[in-house]
Amino acid sequence: MDRPDTEEYVELVLACVERVPAGRVTTYGAIAAHLGSHGPRRVGNVLSAWGGPVPWWRVVRADGSLPPSHTGEALASYREEGTPLRPSGRVDLPEAFWDPDDPT
Repeated sequence: MDRPDTEEYVELVLACVERVPAGRVTTYGAIAAHLGSHGPRRVGNVLSAWGGPVPWWRVVRADGSLPPSHTGEALASYREEGTPLRPSGRVDLPEAFWDPDDPT
C-alpha cells in the first residue's frame, strides 16, 4: 500500500466512500482496514481535504457520530436518505453499517 498522502491512496479512499449506499454508513476504521490500514485518522484527513465531491456523511466515527462541525449538514442528508438514527441523532450503527469488505 502506498503512503497515505499519495494521490493513489486519496483516490482509493474516495472510491470506497462513493460505494457506500444511500441510507447506510461505514466507519473511518472500516475503510482503513479495507485499504490495508494507515489508520482511521488518515481516512479522516483524506475526507477533510478532498471529500467534498463524495458522500462524506456516510463515513462516521466508531460510535456513529461525526465531528460536531458537520452534524447539521449530515443530519439533513441522513433524513433525506432514510439512514437509521438513534434518538441522540447519532447513526444507529448496527442498523446502518455497510462493510466495505462485503462483496454483496
